[in-house]
Amino acid sequence: MLADKHTDHISEFRRVIGLVVSPLQKLAYAPFQLYHRLEYHFASFNLLEEVKQLKQAHLINRYKLHQLHSLTAENQHLRALLGATEQSQFRTVLAEIMSTPPNPFNRKIILNKGSLSDIREGHIVIDNLGVIGQITKVYPLTAEATLITDKGHTVPVQIARNAINTVISGAGRNNELELQFFSVNTDIQLGDLLVTSGIGGVYPPGLPVGRVTLIEHDKSMQFAHILCTPVAGVDRHRHVLVLVDLPPGITQPAEISDLHAN
Repeated sequence: MLADKHTDHISEFRRVIGLVVSPLQKLAYAPFQLYHRLEYHFASFNLLEEVKQLKQAHLINRYKLHQLHSLTAENQHLRALLGATEQSQFRTVLAEIMSTPPNPFNRKIILNKGSLSDIREGHIVIDNLGVIGQITKVYPLTAEATLITDKGHTVPVQIARNAINTVISGAGRNNELELQFFSVNTDIQLGDLLVTSGIGGVYPPGLPVGRVTLIEHDKSMQFAHILCTPVAGVDRHRHVLVLVDLPPGITQPAEISDLHAN
């Protein structure tokens, strides 16, 4: 202790010993350091795996949530269709849409019900909001329906506000109908609801068809350019109603085929 207090020899000796022992200390601690590194590595790996599982669970839960929302909306639509069925004067058949138009120029859909479900050519296809189209081809288990937006498909309608009769035509584009040869002096307004008039005996009267969304008056022309948007549509839900057992006075398939041929 006296030597350590009065001289520097002991401190120098300690430094020499420290230099000699340091590698041995590092070697002695190496297994512990390796263990801690491996432990950290496995902990990180487990954490990454847990994060991966949480992300997967999150995606699954989001998918289930979307499914729930979809099922809820579909259930509400089916309830609305049930209400439309109860109010309808016709017997109805609930059908599911199997396929929708593959391109904007083909406005036809395929339903999963056919002649075995009493569906015939000329029957009207609706949802809880209004007219969607008309059955044009029937097979035992399926049926083809032409949408009212199909190019050249015409529906006799009247303005619900004032009972003025006219004819609405499909424009061949989704969500677009046209009123052709409509005098510029006729009383029609934006937002007017058009319903089937029953004229011609093809469509039963009083079914909602579309609303007026565009009116263009050209003073140089005798007729106005009027566009409407269908109130119903196959892009909203998977289920529709087919009106069957039509009452007397509603046109049967042969006359309907003649109408489409024209």
